[in-house]
Amino acid sequence: MARGAATGPVALMVSPSRLAWRSFLRDRIAVAGMMACTLFLIVALFGLLVTKGDQPVLDPRQVRLADKFRPPLSLPNRQAVAADALPRLGIYLLGTDELGRDVFARMLEGAFVSLSVGFVAVGIAVAIGIIFGGIAGYYGRASLGLMTVDTLITGLIDVALSFPAFFLILTVVAILRPSIWNIMVVIGLTSWEGTARFVRAEILALREQDFVQAARALGVSGPRVILRHLLPNAVAPVLVSATLGIAGAILTESALSFLGFGVPPPDATWGNILSDGKNYLFDAWWLTIIPGTAILVIVLAFNLFGEGLREAFNPRLRQL
Repeated sequence: MARGAATGPVALMVSPSRLAWRSFLRDRIAVAGMMACTLFLIVALFGLLVTKGDQPVLDPRQVRLADKFRPPLSLPNRQAVAADALPRLGIYLLGTDELGRDVFARMLEGAFVSLSVGFVAVGIAVAIGIIFGGIAGYYGRASLGLMTVDTLITGLIDVALSFPAFFLILTVVAILRPSIWNIMVVIGLTSWEGTARFVRAEILALREQDFVQAARALGVSGPRVILRHLLPNAVAPVLVSATLGIAGAILTESALSFLGFGVPPPDATWGNILSDGKNYLFDAWWLTIIPGTAILVIVLAFNLFGEGLREAFNPRLRQL
């Protein structure tokens, strides 16, 4: 009897993060999404290693006109191509495009571009969202004359959300010089609203808790309370928002590159590979099917991963 009673408090000592992790692992679809995201990360880093440098192992820019429109798993035309222009692998795993460039090498380079855009853009968006959400949640009651700080920031969020984000991004990118850095910054500056609303809601729920009141009583400054006490307890919605935001950033970059406003040539992205292949849909199906499928799988994987995190960190949706 005493032995059974001892197990109760032990069970209650399990931390909320451990409970959330256990709930997440029970969701097989979310775990599959996490594994796909991890694989994408590995492939993107591998692409950085083999496609960059003065003499890359796989050159996504090497033109081989004699080998144009080679289907996947085909051998190069060794009689028409110089020995130094042959693919390093000796075979075209994913075929070639209209200029004879290796689609496998271009897909690897595009994976790293998509990863870079996704993480940098989301990093910018999360940083801005945390700043505005933290200020609105903690200092929201402060008066600015005719309105409070919370009213001002929530109004700014509502105004930003009222603009069609993609068309706003498209307009700004069309005005600026085409660059991967411009795309990262523009996507980040136009996608911070969701994170700000999540952080604001969490801080509003936490700022009246006893540990926050104790920190105030000890004379801890407002920014320190936000950074040391409130944000660590509001990290769950930020993580969910960031995971879903990466999928949105990858999809936005692919759409911009498909329309010709994305990363400029000769850099390869999944969007411009898809754009180049649309003119040869029936002659070279792999130029549209392969990048289109990659975009679909990666965006779906991040969405499933983020949805699984959202359910795991939400006690009302958690699978116990």
